[in-house]
Order: sequence, then C-alpha cells, then structure tokens
Amino acid sequence: MRQQQLLDPIKSSRLQSLIDWIASPYDFLDRCAETYGETFTTHFFGFQPLVFLSDPQTIKEIFSGPPTQFDTGRGQDILRPLLGRNSLLVLDGDQHKRDRKMLMPPFHGAKVKTYSQTICDITKDLCEQWQPQQSLLASEAMPEITLEVILQTVFGLREGERYQQLKEHLVSWIGLTATPLSASLLFFKGLQQDLGPWSPWGKMLRQRQKIYDLLQAEIEDRRGHTDAGTASGDDMLSLMLLARDDAGQPMSDEALKDELITMLVAGHETTATVLCWALYWIHTLPDVKATLMAELESLGKSPAPADIATLPYLTAVASESLRMYPVVPIVSPRIANEPVTINGQTFPAETRLAPCIYAVHHREDLYPEAKTFRPERFLERQFSSSEFLPFGGGSRRCIGYALAKLEINLVLATLLTHRSFKLANDEPVTPRRKGVAIATSNGVPLVVVS
Repeated sequence: MRQQQLLDPIKSSRLQSLIDWIASPYDFLDRCAETYGETFTTHFFGFQPLVFLSDPQTIKEIFSGPPTQFDTGRGQDILRPLLGRNSLLVLDGDQHKRDRKMLMPPFHGAKVKTYSQTICDITKDLCEQWQPQQSLLASEAMPEITLEVILQTVFGLREGERYQQLKEHLVSWIGLTATPLSASLLFFKGLQQDLGPWSPWGKMLRQRQKIYDLLQAEIEDRRGHTDAGTASGDDMLSLMLLARDDAGQPMSDEALKDELITMLVAGHETTATVLCWALYWIHTLPDVKATLMAELESLGKSPAPADIATLPYLTAVASESLRMYPVVPIVSPRIANEPVTINGQTFPAETRLAPCIYAVHHREDLYPEAKTFRPERFLERQFSSSEFLPFGGGSRRCIGYALAKLEINLVLATLLTHRSFKLANDEPVTPRRKGVAIATSNGVPLVVVS
C-alpha cells in the first residue's frame, strides 16, 4: 500500500502555480498530467495543498464513500464571499443534508420538464429579434437566454421594475470577474478589501447587496401568497417558500437569498458557456452540423419539446461540449476528516482531494483522440458517473443538472431550427477563465445567415 505524503508537489513556485491556474488552467492541467500522471499535488499561493485526481476508480470510491468521511463545504473558501454562508455549495454535514432535501422537489425531473415550453419560447423570442447578416457574439446572446430562463423558472419574474433591476444588477455583478485579471479578486484574499464603492471588492459587495435587497423584496411579496400553504406559481421560489424540514421549519430569508444567488451563478453563465462551445463546434465541423440538422429535421415542423430533448445525436453533441472543455475544471474538493485509504492510496486527515473533471475527460484510455470533438463517442458507449462528471458526483452533484441538460438541448435545437448561422471568422477559440469558471476566449462571433 502506498502512502500519499503530499511532500512532492509539482515543481513550480506557489505563486507561479496560482498564476497559471488563473490564466490558463487547462494548459496547466495538461502539463501536470503529462509530467506527473493521474495524481499530483499542487500548492497554490494562499491556499491549502490540493491533490488532483483523475483515476475513475479513485473518484468512484470518493463519490460513493460515507458522507461523514469528507467535508466539502469548508473547502469552498473561494465561493463563500460570493454566495454567502448558507449556500448549498459551502454547507457540510446535517445542514447540507437538510437543505439539499428541502431544495430537491423543484429540481425533480418531472417538475423540470414542465419548464420545457418556456425555454423554447424564450429562445424563439430572442431569435426573432435577429436580422439576416447581423453579427452577434454567442457569449452575449447565450447569457441573455439563460438569464431569462432563470428569472422565469426560478424566480417567476417576467416583467416589471424589479425584474428589470434584477437583470441589470446581475449582469453587472457577474461582469466584475469576467476576465482573468479581474477574476484574481477571487483567488487573492489580500485583494478582498472593501476600500469604498470605487474599489474592486467594494464594487463587488455593493452590487451583491443590491441584488440581495431585490431578492428580499420579492421573497416578502411572494410569502404573502404562500402563507396559506399553496404556491403562488410554478416557479422554484414559490416551491422553496413552501418547503419544510423534518421539524416543520422553513428556510430562513438569508438561506433563501443565498440559495437563489447560487442558482443564478451556477445555472446562468455555466449553461451559457456550454451553449457557446456547442455553437462553435457545430459551425466548425461540417459533418457534425449536417448530422445534427438531419436529426432535427426528422422531427418535422413544430415538434414537442419532449421529443427534442431526447434526440440522441443532439444529446451527444451537448455531452461532448461538456466533456471537451468543462465549465469548471474540478469537482468540489473533499477534505478527509480522518486518514483515508482510497484505491490503495492512504491520505492523511485534512488532505484536500480534488477529482479533476478536465483531466478525466481527457484520458486517452477513456476518450481516444481526446482533443478531438467527436459526439459519436457518446453513442458508442455509456460512461459511468466517475468517467463523465461535468456536474460533479455523489451527494454533491449539482442539484440543477437535469434543468441544465434539458436547457442545453432545447436552446440548441430552437436556435438551429429558427436561424442559420456561420462563424464570423476562422480564429481558433480556446478556454479562458471567467471568474471561477472557464469560458471561451473570443466569445464565439457569429453571423446570422437567415
């Protein structure tokens, strides 16, 4: 049995490692995997050592282990200032279990499917605003769609002053960490100083407070309609207000606001980024586009959303987009509560273990020609939850994964059947950091053909 001593980190300085991790994370991971293999330790400046893992059996054991074996929330220091101390992503133990159970009903598969027509309608409405020969950036158009989906399905907001204000403040807030340089705010704790409304961190905090004030007003308005024990609408907020734990207690207002902001961050830019990548690959590879368009056309005119959502090649294109450049590089790190042996390796207590989504998705033994976009691989075999893990895994798998998968398929299908596009230029698109996530380098410029 081998003991992982964590004394042989990658051979670069802690500051340089962090700079590489911020500026070009996937190049950094490729170099590490080539040099150190499927298990290596990083010491990022200002952070605890992190063990990157890309062996599926090891990851399977981590995902399936008892919840008491690891803490996860306390390893999310980078997210807590953004999402609040009540976010599901930063909770552990009984509190995580309680809140996840309360939040699950709105995200149940059957419930999520009721939003299908709304997603299609939102996408179609935006399509109809575009004119032939119009130029657009996918990185601007896709967030318009995904933000509108969140506002309508999660918040139940479609119009009004609060709706407009929330849209404006959310776009502004997310934009504060849109570049690798501005994203440094999240990684260098010394920069997280409120030096007034014009300082970077001061702007971040004040913009978030404006959002929280709007959410508080919406919660109070909605609660007046739900006190009778019935939801005021089909949106997730209405259902969250009705949720009770085993002791009959509702979620606090602070917890509701933190969870709502988490849903916005986790379900808005992330889904938009996958759509950008999918549009790029579809319009870069003629064979992929031809196969996909033939499948969409096989449904005839005005197909039901349920039929669109289950198309095999469309789903394969979405999955390959999630595989190629996952929106986040790693699963939420697990912190060992005691010495733990996983797949023959023993790790000391307090070791931070990070299943690496990107590295797993680029294993040649799982995905031959891993740097090639090839949707057919998802039609040729089934991948386990430790081999394909864009939404994480185990008890920490993204609670909104079903909505995200549905949204990606329906938005892509609606875009491609209502408009024809081409890439505006031949410039290669590469991964670039945007906040804690990874987006496209040039936003994927498109031209509307018809």
